[in-house]
Amino acid sequence: MKKEVKDTIIVDLGEKLKEFPHFYLVDVTGLNAKQTSDLRRKCFKNEIKMVVVKNKLLHKAFEASEIDFEPLYSTLKGSTAVMFTQAANVPAKMLKEYKKEGIPALKAAYAEEGIYVGADKLEELSSIKSKNEVIADIVALLQSPAKNVISALQSGGQTIHGVLKTLGERPE
Repeated sequence: MKKEVKDTIIVDLGEKLKEFPHFYLVDVTGLNAKQTSDLRRKCFKNEIKMVVVKNKLLHKAFEASEIDFEPLYSTLKGSTAVMFTQAANVPAKMLKEYKKEGIPALKAAYAEEGIYVGADKLEELSSIKSKNEVIADIVALLQSPAKNVISALQSGGQTIHGVLKTLGERPE
């Protein structure tokens, strides 16, 4: 591979590191063409950009980044695919489906500005809530007391209305 091509790939990887806030490093050793194609299809459906990379080029892209990815350097061995995503937990949930087969296996991840190294972190990564899920939880918590007050007022209004109606209909 020519130096110009390598430089282009490193720059492209650097742009993806800036564009996507989360990424997973996955070991795809042992996947045949059909399995790789199926994995890519699943990634596409889940809005994950999967790129199979050369470890040295990814290492250089990490070094050029403003973020310190040094803990990830030791995982750059064997066949590596990078899964870039906007939602931190989506790739982890997808990889859990493959956990029984062992391929593809999680090497490491950068999610929610934290570095996770090792396949044992998969459960932890899948439990991370996305920004939208956290916002939905907060909105639900904020709405709960307001709903209770409105419900109490509505039921009280109906009770008072019922009493007044009964008194109004009662012969004197």
